[in-house]
Amino acid sequence: MERRETRRRILSRSARASALAPFSIRSYRFQWPSDLLTSWAFEVENLVLGWYILTETGSVLLLTVLASLNYAGTLVAPVFGMIGDRIGHRDLLAMMRFAYTALASTIMTLALTGHLAPLYVMIIVAVMGLIRPSDLGIRGALLADIMPPERLVGAISVSRTTQDSARIAGALTGTGLFAAFGIGFAYMAIACLYLTSAILMVCMGRPAKHYGAAGHSGDDWPAPSLLRDLKEGIVHAWSGPGMGAALCVAFLANLTAFPFTNGLLPYVANEIFHTDQAGLGYLSASFALGSLIGSITLSLVGGVRIARLLVGATLAWYAMLLVFVEIRTLPVAMACLVLAGIAQSLSMISAAVILMRTASAHLRGRVMGVRMMVIYGLPLGLLAAGSLIGLIGYTATGTLYAASGLLSMMAIALLWRADLWPLHAPANAR
Repeated sequence: MERRETRRRILSRSARASALAPFSIRSYRFQWPSDLLTSWAFEVENLVLGWYILTETGSVLLLTVLASLNYAGTLVAPVFGMIGDRIGHRDLLAMMRFAYTALASTIMTLALTGHLAPLYVMIIVAVMGLIRPSDLGIRGALLADIMPPERLVGAISVSRTTQDSARIAGALTGTGLFAAFGIGFAYMAIACLYLTSAILMVCMGRPAKHYGAAGHSGDDWPAPSLLRDLKEGIVHAWSGPGMGAALCVAFLANLTAFPFTNGLLPYVANEIFHTDQAGLGYLSASFALGSLIGSITLSLVGGVRIARLLVGATLAWYAMLLVFVEIRTLPVAMACLVLAGIAQSLSMISAAVILMRTASAHLRGRVMGVRMMVIYGLPLGLLAAGSLIGLIGYTATGTLYAASGLLSMMAIALLWRADLWPLHAPANAR
């Protein structure tokens, strides 16, 4: 008994050490809170602006247009990645977050002076949408710059908690902040979050070893060189062991899985479960809670075969979605979303780890830019789902999406089996 208790304590201390190990890196102690504040600001801003547009215009169409504007920058994400590879990922993130501050301050000023209008919001969101989709990819590339390879899984897992906690807080407090203080003061808080995150990024300092594009300086940017570097990054993103599989899984998830836990969730809450904004918040927070649990769990567990985890977690995610579209009881649906969120987190973290481990150091930004570009599958999936629901109904559409995703994931696992399944495969390195 004493031996088992001693072993349990040793494992517990080891797990805590594994979860906290990334914070032993000084740069990470600045990047993590900067990413956290940025993610919180993103989530609160999305809900505040969505509620503002809906209440001011009463148009669901404009609400969907507002949401789609946030994904415009996914198509140019590889360009941002290339810029980050050239000037440094830390410098690019700092500039992006100062830009968020400026745009948020503009909305705050317009609101406090009584000049804010839906048209101005759409214009500012369109500008923000060109920048924001690249933030996640650039922060991943910066993380790989500062983190030793053996700590990368834990570091990415802990970093995911910044997004997961933000989704929970945003789902439960975003519209409440708007209702309590008005959009002007709500945006004062959002601008402060962005500004603090930008300052933390500047305080972080540049990585000790920066990998620029070979043979080029930051000031030598001829057009042919830019195009060559961009092509090199895109080709490299699909050529490494397991990288093509990770990108295909990411695109597949955005096309067929995320629509039902993202853009369509308000429809599900209203039309399927007949609940109000509070019920929508509970559904959204349930998925985010599961994602947070998955991120924390993976940060505590060492020696995981990441490529195998990618396959298993993605299949489990689609299996839970097959169950979710059949459920008509809110508490059961919330429990199902928690499980789906856990599987989603394990799947997406695994994909990110494979890309960061395999990508050449001087091409990480461009590789993560390609990773962000596949997010464009989400608006495509949303548009198709909206049409299909009108034709064949919600349950049939959800079943079609989940079943096709399940079969496609099996095909990906079979096509890239040499990269994803053998224990000696680079993508399965411990």
